[in-house]
Amino acid sequence: MSDVPDDSFARKILLQRLEAQPRSRAELAQVLAKKNVPADVATRLLDRFEEVGLIDDTEFARSWIQSRQRTRGLAPRVLALELRRKGVADDVIRDALADLDPAEERAAAHRLVQKKLRSMAGFDDTTRIRRLTGMLARKGYSPQVAFDVVRAELEAVPT
Repeated sequence: MSDVPDDSFARKILLQRLEAQPRSRAELAQVLAKKNVPADVATRLLDRFEEVGLIDDTEFARSWIQSRQRTRGLAPRVLALELRRKGVADDVIRDALADLDPAEERAAAHRLVQKKLRSMAGFDDTTRIRRLTGMLARKGYSPQVAFDVVRAELEAVPT
């Protein structure tokens, strides 16, 4: 592989982006396109980075899911949407989401509701239910999970 300025410029861009945080192949391809790196150079370098393990969409998806579920409490539906926006293939997303534990998803919803309930003492039950289920819906939880979790947490709150 010749080290023409296009190659070294593109390689530097890729390394800088990957140093900051893991990224999907599609994200990196977009960055190179915006920097006017020729498509053949971009493809060759992205292929090489994949070969040596610097780009791995499967690992990226698993890591993204784990991080976003832990820090933001996001449900699989929203996690899949975010990964799709990052250019991760649907089969990779499906495989990564298959590793999720449904009990952990529900536990994350409970933690979110418990945290939010602390600041809702002055509201009536109808308002709390509406706000809490709305919050869970925005995070991608199904209506059934949202209502079940909210109901359980409201029943657990001492009156």
